[in-house]
Amino acid sequence: MRQFLAVIAFMLVTIGFFSAYSNFGIPQIIPAPPPVEEEIDLTSMDMDQFTALGDKIFNGKGTCTLCHNELGRAPMLDQVGVNAQARLDDARYDGEASDIEGYLRESLVAPSAYVVEGFGKAGTNDTESPMPSTEGGSIALSEPELAAVLAYLQDIGGLEVTVEIPTDMAPQEGEPEEMADPGEPRPAFTNFQDLSDEFACEACHTIGEEAGDLGPNLSTIGGTRDRDYIRRALLDPNRDIAKGYEADMMPDDLGEQLYATELEIMVDFLSQLK
Repeated sequence: MRQFLAVIAFMLVTIGFFSAYSNFGIPQIIPAPPPVEEEIDLTSMDMDQFTALGDKIFNGKGTCTLCHNELGRAPMLDQVGVNAQARLDDARYDGEASDIEGYLRESLVAPSAYVVEGFGKAGTNDTESPMPSTEGGSIALSEPELAAVLAYLQDIGGLEVTVEIPTDMAPQEGEPEEMADPGEPRPAFTNFQDLSDEFACEACHTIGEEAGDLGPNLSTIGGTRDRDYIRRALLDPNRDIAKGYEADMMPDDLGEQLYATELEIMVDFLSQLK
């Protein structure tokens, strides 16, 4: 009887331990709500306010400083006023812009039109940019937001701000402005490639034929790292920093943006790369 009670006690302790671990030891994955386009009253905004809006978007929703920083992942933009015309006149320029404002806009929506030397995808001879278009993906700037960022870039570059505030984008009288429903979740992705395109993984990482050289090469990560490591690297990227790379190079909120099923799709795919 005594031995039976000891077994029961052991079972209860074991169950209690696993229950506590499952509730408190495993990080809860709560996907962030989809980004909601900020309501902007363009009709009452002057250029200083519009430029300040561009500053806010550049350092916030646009996630521009993730790459355009002192770590050297992308060109610094404080000298854009000095460099823009020279890049527009460069024989390697393959875009359609005819002035600096057009060049800056194109650099945001079609960044491969001109790739600054040394900042292209590996193996492309600086003909393809690792930067995604700001019109799509997880950034998806609206036209007023894009124009505000252009005004900000002209301002910090010491250029004349030639961008016009797009007041024609304001809703007409009696016409309600359509805003994203913050309660409506985004569609879940069901394969790794769509997830990679959405979160621009291959802009920084080499994965098979896609060559990004700003982050570690993941082409054979499944042969050197187990599933737990890969999952932890997605949820807490600054916990284990790969040799030769700096902290804060990968967004630390990636795990918050992923649905639980999407996280496991990533883990499944990467763990099979031997």
